[in-house]
Amino acid sequence: MEKTALPSSTAESHDYQSLLADLKTRVRSAQVKAALSVNHELIQLYWEIGRSILAAQDREGWGTKVIDRLAGDLRHEFPEMKGFSPRNLKYMRRLAEAWPDPSIVPQPVAQIPWGHNCILLDKIGEPALREYYSRKPDNNQVFSKSGSPVREKRIAERRELVVKQKEKTGF
Repeated sequence: MEKTALPSSTAESHDYQSLLADLKTRVRSAQVKAALSVNHELIQLYWEIGRSILAAQDREGWGTKVIDRLAGDLRHEFPEMKGFSPRNLKYMRRLAEAWPDPSIVPQPVAQIPWGHNCILLDKIGEPALREYYSRKPDNNQVFSKSGSPVREKRIAERRELVVKQKEKTGF
């Protein structure tokens, strides 16, 4: 078996390093694109499940335990998948309630992680404010465990008032 020779010159070594760096960049870029695509499909699926739950509850009524039955049956059918707990199915229903328009999928709400959508549903009741935070480019900071979106917005509003006051008074 023949061994591959090591690069004989610095130029060949530099070319190889450039090639390797380029390939690493491409792999990382593809990984990010794949993750975003998976997230988009997952949010779309969750929205569709939520819409179906709403329709079933309208037909069958609240006493029929639609969510609990679905949670058990979906977990049984897809034991390798997470996300079919009663709590998560309730979030799916809330997602479909909060964004009743099926065109949400191309919207920012489908671009942010599921956990951020759950935080929006938990912390923000006002639709316009939820929409604002779903579009906010710095979601990672806004949705950190240390602060809520509502708190962050109030802080920003206070800062803006202080700046305006300083501009008016000069101090």
